[in-house]
Amino acid sequence: MHIETRGHGPALGLIHGWAMHGGLFTPLVDRLAEHYTLHLVDLPGHGHARDDDRALEPVALARALVARVPDAVWLGWSLGGQVALRAALDHPDRVRGLVMLAASPRFVRSDDWPHGVGSALFSDFGDALQRDFRGTLDGFLALEALGSSSAQDELRKLRAQAFERGEPSPRALLEGLRLLDTLDLRAELPGLQLPSLWLSGRRDRLVPAGAMPAAAALAPQSRSVVIANAGHAPFLGAADEVAAEIDTFMRTVSAGQPA
Repeated sequence: MHIETRGHGPALGLIHGWAMHGGLFTPLVDRLAEHYTLHLVDLPGHGHARDDDRALEPVALARALVARVPDAVWLGWSLGGQVALRAALDHPDRVRGLVMLAASPRFVRSDDWPHGVGSALFSDFGDALQRDFRGTLDGFLALEALGSSSAQDELRKLRAQAFERGEPSPRALLEGLRLLDTLDLRAELPGLQLPSLWLSGRRDRLVPAGAMPAAAALAPQSRSVVIANAGHAPFLGAADEVAAEIDTFMRTVSAGQPA
């Protein structure tokens, strides 16, 4: 993995979503680096860690991250939330808090979880990757921006930044899609020992609006905030609001107050 560190103050680690890299968090860096030390992660197969052939296995990745950046609040966006949540569940003595940003404990809809996407979505993306790699990635970017009140601007930013560190590894992309399709961490949420903030966009087409509040309701010391006009990348379309919520949460955690 690659970790870029910016700013100064209490530690906040940021983990990107599928096919992305830590550079996408620039809007949050611009707003938070004055008060916090931001550790921007590139997961194996992505960004500056494109040649890192370690598996996208949340348990092992979480262990490695808390070893390199102990005593931090961890933020995970989308797929990155699975790693951040794993770190909080498995290493409560080395993690100060958790921010889930458009990151559900279960992405796929089921009989007991109406807050997901259809079961074929991620497998279909996997099949499409092997036929049209770049076109499939662009289609996923469009899906991430879809629904936001500033969708065209968000899509422009995603397209401009997504590949500025090179294309992600096809192997890592397929592993990531399998995680999105299969992981289900809902049963572990009642055991979460740390304060958590669940930030979502009401217009998100990948994580339906009810998912994050429903997940937060399963975890103690949690708070859910739904951003009205945001989609799946609220840190792009609603950066000021997202940064303000993170700042409030960081101050609360630092003060040792309930979330």
